[in-house]
Amino acid sequence: MIELMSDPQHRADMKKRLARIEGQLRGIQKLMDETVECEKVLQQMTAARKALDRAFFEMMACVIEHNVLQSESSGQLQAAVMSEVRELLAKYS
Repeated sequence: MIELMSDPQHRADMKKRLARIEGQLRGIQKLMDETVECEKVLQQMTAARKALDRAFFEMMACVIEHNVLQSESSGQLQAAVMSEVRELLAKYS
């Protein structure tokens, strides 16, 4: 299995990002307990979804970067690396 995010700062940044998303989700749950307009809840859900998408794309970039760096060090064919990246994108998007 590939070890990702070996950079401690990158890992800490991602954990902070996820903690903010967690806070957004808790905020949405509080809104659901209150009497608020549905549109306000939708706005907050959209913000949380976009934040999670950004975290997802950051993680996907980490995987792609790792594959490219690994291929450079191992002399792997570029076509094979791109095939692996395509498979990852298809699997997780």
